Amino acid sequence: MNLFFPRQKPKTNTKDAIVRLRDTLQMLEKREIHLQTKVDAEKKIARSNATTNKRAALMALKRKKQYDNQIEKIGGARITIEAQVMAIENANVNLETIKAMEQGAEAMRTIHGSMDINKVDDTMDSIREQMDLADEISNAISVPMIGIELDDDELTAELEGLEQELLEEQLLNAPQVTAPNVPTIEPGVKARNRIVEDLDEEEELAQLRATMAM
Repeated sequence: MNLFFPRQKPKTNTKDAIVRLRDTLQMLEKREIHLQTKVDAEKKIARSNATTNKRAALMALKRKKQYDNQIEKIGGARITIEAQVMAIENANVNLETIKAMEQGAEAMRTIHGSMDINKVDDTMDSIREQMDLADEISNAISVPMIGIELDDDELTAELEGLEQELLEEQLLNAPQVTAPNVPTIEPGVKARNRIVEDLDEEEELAQLRATMAM
């Protein structure tokens, strides 16, 4: 048996404390309702004996006053307990918040435990170097591998020569446009020539007939 060190009370759980306080509030509320019933009853007694039995009416008012005082005290106790419940709930919320924040901080410490600012800087420098190298490789690949340096003026002159050759070929291959048949002899002249030819033929026939008649 321990005579020098008293037994320590077990720590009260937050949830249990809130449940106990709420139960107490319900009990006080029931007590307040019960006392209010007694107040109403004593008030009725005082009213009924106000003119006939003043002593009984005064005693009823005295009891009513005592009940009112108890109701007032219960109301104060309820306000105190309600405020205490709210404070405990707020404190519990704050406690859970702090615990969550502590866990978050511990997780960050665990994550950062394997990291060092110098290592991070070295890694970023390496990434930049590799990106620069990749850019240089891309630029080198994209340059045409012609093998000789070309003169732009010379290429321009050669292009103009090709254009001139194409133009000459197009002109040579263009279809020839023939002019419409234009009569070289006027219509009147052609008619007279035909009449002369007909007369010559008739004269030859006449001469042939004369020869045969002889």
